[in-house]
Amino acid sequence: MRRHRFEAEVDHVLENLPDWVIERVDNLVIVVEDEPPPDLGDALGVYEGVSLAERGEYSGVLPDRIVIFYRPHLDLGLPEDELATEIRKTVLHEIGHHLGIDDRRLTELGWD
Repeated sequence: MRRHRFEAEVDHVLENLPDWVIERVDNLVIVVEDEPPPDLGDALGVYEGVSLAERGEYSGVLPDRIVIFYRPHLDLGLPEDELATEIRKTVLHEIGHHLGIDDRRLTELGWD
């Protein structure tokens, strides 16, 4: 899958988020980068910020950030339709962290 198609898959996930998610997302940017930094190993994505569940006094700060990593997804060696499913799961999982959803609940939602 070429990079532009990968980014289009990420966009597709974001365009089809449930309303209850869209209503809660606050001060968040989502980007695609080629590789994770060495300290993250072969991570597919990462959430950087303060989850909505942990925010107290929160103003004048840079947006939280979700990074979806392109190459580790390709390295899974999945057919394109399965890769699209994995991209979806990664994006939803990281958004779940932004919302403050724990791993148990992410599993219940199918976002793990």
